Amino acid sequence: MTSGQQNLDSRTESGQEVETYIARLKYALKTDSAKIKIQKNRRVDRNRDKRYTNAYTIAHLFPKQNPNKVLKKELAKLMIEEYIETVKDKKMPNRSDMRIFGKVYSKGEVYIKIRVELIKATKYGVEDLIFVMSFHYSTKPFEKIEFPYS
Repeated sequence: MTSGQQNLDSRTESGQEVETYIARLKYALKTDSAKIKIQKNRRVDRNRDKRYTNAYTIAHLFPKQNPNKVLKKELAKLMIEEYIETVKDKKMPNRSDMRIFGKVYSKGEVYIKIRVELIKATKYGVEDLIFVMSFHYSTKPFEKIEFPYS
């Protein structure tokens, strides 16, 4: 398990699966069919150093910018080399799997965990929800995390 997560089954997807996931994510972001929702107030943050919270990291890396626009831009830049693992949430088994990435910025290493879900399908296409569970400075140095495609 990565970063002390609980109730999650993790696995490494094939390179092709990761590439397909990233391509679909980028397509959804480019076509504006995706709605981005970030988990701002997480229970785990109550006893955590604020530096490792989503709100702090986004504000620190991208001051005075709209968080949703920032996340849309940053998620569109994800690459297979930044993929860490895929996890299944045992608490919500009917939800889609979450993908975990690690991205290096000039101010630090950022742990990213996202889930993409279909909201609805219409005759004009689909609407996706991109749920950003984590976008915060990593509590674990990346040198101690395996990046299978780096």
